[in-house]
Amino acid sequence: MAFTDKTRGMYSEIIAGLKDAGLYKQERFIHSSQAADIEVEYPEGAELKKVINICANNYLGLSSHPEVVKAAHDGLDSHGYGMSSVRFICGTQDIHRKLEQMVTEFLGTEDTILFPSCMDANAGVFEAILTKDDVMISDRLVHASIIDGIRLCSAMHDTFKHSDMAHLEEKLLLHGNKRLKVVITDGVFSMDGDTAKLDKIVELCEKYGALLFVDDSHSSGFIGKTGRGTHEHYGVMGKVDIITTTFGKGLGGASGGCVSGRKELVEMCRQKARPYLFSNTIAPPVVAGVIKVLEILSASTDRRDKLEKNTEFWRKGLIDAGFIIKDGDTPIVPVMLFNAKLAQDVSRDLYDEGIYAIGFFFPVVPQGQARIRTQISAGHEIHHLEKALEAFKKVGKKYDILGKTKQEIIEKYGM
Repeated sequence: MAFTDKTRGMYSEIIAGLKDAGLYKQERFIHSSQAADIEVEYPEGAELKKVINICANNYLGLSSHPEVVKAAHDGLDSHGYGMSSVRFICGTQDIHRKLEQMVTEFLGTEDTILFPSCMDANAGVFEAILTKDDVMISDRLVHASIIDGIRLCSAMHDTFKHSDMAHLEEKLLLHGNKRLKVVITDGVFSMDGDTAKLDKIVELCEKYGALLFVDDSHSSGFIGKTGRGTHEHYGVMGKVDIITTTFGKGLGGASGGCVSGRKELVEMCRQKARPYLFSNTIAPPVVAGVIKVLEILSASTDRRDKLEKNTEFWRKGLIDAGFIIKDGDTPIVPVMLFNAKLAQDVSRDLYDEGIYAIGFFFPVVPQGQARIRTQISAGHEIHHLEKALEAFKKVGKKYDILGKTKQEIIEKYGM
């Protein structure tokens, strides 16, 4: 047997090292639907505890919305549990094309193609549209799934410093001889909560004849005046060539993703993107649920507006309490702790206070940038946020981090 005791011992030592370093990720079991209030089993075997969830991607509070749940049931009844196939063989239903058309209209693009997840979309798009004669120029903080997609593509890869437009321009000049140049960025950067300067990036792309790719997973449905995304927020709708996004966050919270943009690029994905060609179609109940989500969002901006108010309340509360948070105005609000073990300890104590918020640390974020990433939802009421703030203050006081500078926290706890 190849998996010997020696091999087992090697991996056991690695896992033990992760635990000793405070880098071990412990899953917690939720016994309820996703919502502002959830029931959690932690540690495994413990009695269920009702806590406030302050770290989900459920930005619009639609993960368990009764109309969305009903639509999923109706989709299950009318179109079945799953297609048991990929799209181009026998896995395309009328509702799949309907959803693609609705997403196209919602995002203001030319066409859309569905993928099993946005990670699959990012894994497939670059290889499908680029060759070794092209260059991909990505922001250095793009999502891990984009990095994986870039690795699968034969085109040259270069990077520019995070949101540094002068450095991006240098790279566009440097690669002026390439057949195609593609600038690649997140719309909202998921770890820090800041947004790409899409208006400036569009100007540079137009100046130097480059295509623009934006992953808007942490934006679709709630960023921009009507929730279309960062391209609406920056007034560049119709000027982004490729948008990828997920249905697993603001747009219902289930699964699935898409590539949306220029019709020729979408068609190239339909013909060549491997995760599309070799992965099963999104399940019909999920498709039906997302269709209902888009109908809800197209009828009113109430949820988006409530999320904006909740976010303002939360950010101000943390700042007034003396926490260090990342600048921004999105619902992603990282509370910076810098030390991995401290992030784990704070997360554990918050849980004891009835607040579910996970510590993030290397390799999810860079070394020395450990944090509690809080995420606000339209499903939160002010009483949820007030209780969470009091818990954060209590735990922050325990660890003596309120009103402290980054250097003071690092001196006390290390990086």
